[in-house]
Formats: sequence, structure tokens, C-alpha cells
Amino acid sequence: MSKLTLTSNAQGVFTITLNRVDKKNALNTEMYQQLCQHFRYAMQTESIHCVLIQGNAECFTAGNDLDDFLQCQQDEDLVALEFVRVLAEFKKPLVAAVAGAAVGIGTTLLLHCDMVIAANNAKFKLPFTQLGLCPEAGSSLLLPQRIGHNRAFELLVLGKTFTAEQALQYGMVNQVCQPAELLSLASDVALNIAKLPQDAVLTSKMLMRQASQAVLPQVIKEEGEQFKRLVNTDVCKNILAKFFK
Repeated sequence: MSKLTLTSNAQGVFTITLNRVDKKNALNTEMYQQLCQHFRYAMQTESIHCVLIQGNAECFTAGNDLDDFLQCQQDEDLVALEFVRVLAEFKKPLVAAVAGAAVGIGTTLLLHCDMVIAANNAKFKLPFTQLGLCPEAGSSLLLPQRIGHNRAFELLVLGKTFTAEQALQYGMVNQVCQPAELLSLASDVALNIAKLPQDAVLTSKMLMRQASQAVLPQVIKEEGEQFKRLVNTDVCKNILAKFFK
């Protein structure tokens, strides 16, 4: 397995680091497969009490690798959709450290995190409709629940770029810090969570997510069906093809 993602396990915290720096951590099929494996491993390993997902001090992820995405769009079930399902079902605490670009799935995956620490250079963008696509990762449910329909429409449909400070105001981020402090601060947060009584933590997370979890699998399924339909339309194909002219 190539080192497109790195992992470490210490003091009850399993850290997943996106490591495709030359491509701004754009997620390709291999990375999605590795992420699915990492989250399943973390869920099955009793000594792991919390997961921290991070990029680096300059970039979280630029979203889907469009070149890889074009090649995979005919697949019956995009591996990205499998990652979304694994993420949505993850029962242990999940912390994210975000710096620089967080595009598409780089923002929507944060809606499944329990705490998000962002550097003040973080920029978030959900360019789905601009690409001829629709929201994914349960964001059509979770984002309006979090920030209200009107603001969610602005971000999901108009694709407005927003900053770390705005994300903090929206309730999508817990804390904003300097880029140099990000990874150590997020690690401290994850360690503090890992030290807590685990039964109490898992039960608390389960109870807080109970209402949304009752409908989330169906929402993700519907999003996935519509996403796969749209990605095969001429409109979407033409938009994506322009990136490589």
C-alpha cells in the first residue's frame, strides 16, 4: 500500500494523515480505499478511543481528484460513496484538524466529526452545482440542520467560499488557531477525549446523533443515486472535461 495516507496509534488516539501533498491531498480511489480500511480498523480496535484526521499545516484536502474522478465515474458504485457510508456509521469520537483548502468532501466530511479545529488560513468550499453535481456525504441533511436552510443553500448551491472564522460563527468549527499550532492543538483535543470513560463517550455520541442517524442512511443513499446520475450527464461531463483542456 502506497503512503497516500499515514497512520499512527498512541495513547488511545489513532491519527490519519492525508499525505498526497503534491496534489494538495486531492482524494483518489486508492486514498478512499485506504481511508475505509483505516476507519474500519479504528472501529474494531478496542485500544483506539478517538480518531484524528488531518492534512498538513498548508492543506487539508482539495476534494476529489478530478482526473481520477473522470476515469471512475462509470463505476457502478463510486468508492467515495463507500467512504461516506463508513464515515457516517463510525461510532467513536472523530476530530479533524483543517488548514488551507477544504473543498467538497473536504468540507462535508467535517459534518460527521465531533470536533473540528481549523487554522486561520482554512478556506471551505462546496462547488457541487458548479460542477453539475449535487450535495453528498449526507450534507443535504446535516448542513441545513447545523446552520439553517438559507445559509446551507448559499454554501451548497451557490458554492460560496467561506473562511475559518465564518465556519466558527456557523457552528461548523470549534476553535480557530494559527497554522503552526493546528496539529498539536488538535492532537491535545483528541488525547483529552481519549482519556475520558469510553462507555460514557460512546453513549453520549450515540444519543446526540440518534435523531439524524434515523434518516441519514436513506439520505446518503438518495444523494448517491442522484450524484451517480448527474455525474453521467453531458452537462457534468463537459464541465469536468474543461479542467483538462
